[in-house]
Amino acid sequence: MPVALPDTLQSLVPFAVALAIGLLIGLERGWVTRTREEGTRVAGIRTFGVIGLLGAVTAALAQAFGVVLAAALAAGFAVVVVLAYWRRIRATGDFGITTMTAAFLVFALGALAGVGQLLIASASAVVIALLLGMKPELHGLLKRIDRAELIATLRLLLISVVLLPILPDRGYGPWQALNPYKIWWMVVLIAGVSYVGYIAIKWAGRTRGVMVTGLCGGLVSSTAVTVALARRARGRPDERDLCAAGITAASSIMFPRMALVLAVVAPGMALGLSAPLLAAGAVGLLAAGLLVRRGHAMATRQNDAQADGAAGANTGAADPRNPLDLATALQFGALLAAIFLLARAARAWLGDAGLLALAVVSGLGDVDAIVLSFSAMAVQGGIPAALAAAGILLAALANTVVKTGLAFVIGGPGLGLRTGLALACALAAGGATLLVLPPG
Repeated sequence: MPVALPDTLQSLVPFAVALAIGLLIGLERGWVTRTREEGTRVAGIRTFGVIGLLGAVTAALAQAFGVVLAAALAAGFAVVVVLAYWRRIRATGDFGITTMTAAFLVFALGALAGVGQLLIASASAVVIALLLGMKPELHGLLKRIDRAELIATLRLLLISVVLLPILPDRGYGPWQALNPYKIWWMVVLIAGVSYVGYIAIKWAGRTRGVMVTGLCGGLVSSTAVTVALARRARGRPDERDLCAAGITAASSIMFPRMALVLAVVAPGMALGLSAPLLAAGAVGLLAAGLLVRRGHAMATRQNDAQADGAAGANTGAADPRNPLDLATALQFGALLAAIFLLARAARAWLGDAGLLALAVVSGLGDVDAIVLSFSAMAVQGGIPAALAAAGILLAALANTVVKTGLAFVIGGPGLGLRTGLALACALAAGGATLLVLPPG
């Protein structure tokens, strides 16, 4: 149980927190400038502590005597800080304003603590101290990031922070099937997952081997990874195991990705389908690992270390296309809208069989749209949850069969057999789990 402090001690808590805030940020600023000679630093740990306490005193004066006195004190503080930095700039030629900005922030946080907002003030101080202390890491990040990654980040923020909130959250069209807000929210969800995969591939690099390529590429497009690796395996028998491993890994990551999307959109459905989906993904990744081991063992037996290194480094496709261009987002949004509309029409005109047929046809190309549309419709009561689950599983099955076929057609029978066997094991594991633990 919290201990009740006497009124006198309780009244001192805001001032103690304000002082601690100043000392925390002053500790970081003082550490950065610790090598400078005494008298050349504008503000150190003691000065920042005093600034934090000054902010709390200013807030107390505002509550006791009105804002005029507090405003005059704050203005005086600002003049002193600006004059001190003006003199420092003239003396050193250093135009950095980080420490000056930190001083104003400490004053403001001290005032915030002075009016009783202790948690907000303390948490903000910790974040600011961490941000100030991570200068080398943040500057290193700026050196590593390229324009494509920057644009991808900004586009993700555009479609999520700017566009999403302004869309109407109500149904339009036949059967009220088209909800702009919910459709675009799903676009943002898939774009975010694809963004993670895109950044992972760019940062991890293809030199980390087929498993990294498959896992990260599967977050963007397992079909694209399948086509790229199948093309590479054609005419390269010594790389079939490694390419099959990459395809299997990319295809297997599809299953936990589906479970993740379901957990966000329809948590109730996720509870029933997560077990078979995760079982299929786990067995598929295990099979991919065995294929990698077999591929490296074969290369070792052939005493071809150079070829082995090349296989591990170059089995990926070309750098992935930025998944966050607006044209792609609009196309995916249109696809989702079409599936929402077609699903309602198929059930109204053809019954449940038409809905399942739509799931299979759509799953031949992509499972994301079916997972999102069917799960959202189940949550909204448009279709039964059991029917939505069956459609999602049929779409996953159809998509997996298509990728096995692509491996056969593009990469040849050797690659197709390896990939087909591995993915068949994954599907068998998912099916067995589904029989043992059927959706509730």
